[in-house]
Amino acid sequence: MTESFRRDGEYPQENGPTRSAPLGGAYPPPPAYPPPAAPGWHEAHQPPAAPAPTAPPEGPAHAARAKRPVALLAAVALAAAVIGGGTAAGVQQLLAGQDRSGGGISGTNVSQSSTGTVSGVAEQVSPSVVRIDTRTGSGQGTGSGIVVTADGEIVTNNHVVDGATEIQVTMSDGKKYPAKTVGTDPDKDLALIKLQGASGLKPAKLGNSDNLKVGDQVVAIGSPDRLTGTVTSGIVSALNREVNVPKSEQQAPQRQRGGGSWPFSYDGQQFNGNTGSNTTSYKAIQTDASLNPGNSGGALVNMNGEIVGMPSAIYSPSGDSSGAGSVGLGFAIPVNTVKADLDSLRKGGPGGAGNSSNGDNSGTNGFGTSF
Repeated sequence: MTESFRRDGEYPQENGPTRSAPLGGAYPPPPAYPPPAAPGWHEAHQPPAAPAPTAPPEGPAHAARAKRPVALLAAVALAAAVIGGGTAAGVQQLLAGQDRSGGGISGTNVSQSSTGTVSGVAEQVSPSVVRIDTRTGSGQGTGSGIVVTADGEIVTNNHVVDGATEIQVTMSDGKKYPAKTVGTDPDKDLALIKLQGASGLKPAKLGNSDNLKVGDQVVAIGSPDRLTGTVTSGIVSALNREVNVPKSEQQAPQRQRGGGSWPFSYDGQQFNGNTGSNTTSYKAIQTDASLNPGNSGGALVNMNGEIVGMPSAIYSPSGDSSGAGSVGLGFAIPVNTVKADLDSLRKGGPGGAGNSSNGDNSGTNGFGTSF
């Protein structure tokens, strides 16, 4: 058996007191001090130590750090107040609207406007559209015209006043004026006449016919069969229809006087009689608004109350005056053509001023009550 050599003190338990075997089978009593606690238990059960007071650091950096949370909280609170206030106001208005209506939300009462209606257009434009009665060497005729100046310039069709020796104009209020021809343009079927002694008239607003589209609503105002201020409505059926009309009455031998339709030709066909050999053509606005003999020279108006055309020709299935009437095929000279020709007409125009006389200012102007 091999023995191991150990130095003194190498094992600490060897230096401690030697326990002798118990006498009578009993061990000595335990020591008076308690056994050491398990590591960590004592620290866990100690009350927390109060932190030592520290002086707040001085300087602007600390102040900035302190203000950021406060400013952030203030901004959040302000936003919440704004959102909350707006929500509360909306709920309050909703509830107030329900209370007023007794079960629904009531809207604001808006005054009704006649803008864009046929009645509104008629009310606005009718004072600017007149009836024109003429006397010629072969009879009498009726047409319409448009007021373009407050002192009585009236633009109309050339065929309305062509050959007239006397002209009488009736306003929408029934007042009558004698008139004379200022200028004519047979190639464009346009004429300008001037009332005698007129002032304070309401000129029409001339629009832009280039802005028209097929399907646009239009209103026609004129004096068919001497019925002053007749209003009809319809739509623009087509644009740029090339229509041929006689330059003067003398070039339309088959035209029925005393209310017959003005002859015209389209696409090589004659309508309402023979147009004669000396004709002129223009790109017309086609409309289904009801037009009848006497509408010539009147107004075709858009829904803004602007003149966009001058009715000049209609199709009639019958050649005599008794059968003449609208069948939804009417043609009007674009207002841009009229506007471009006004300055020339004021100077006499290509066709001259004609030979119409002033007549008198008696109201009947020699036409009598039957005319």
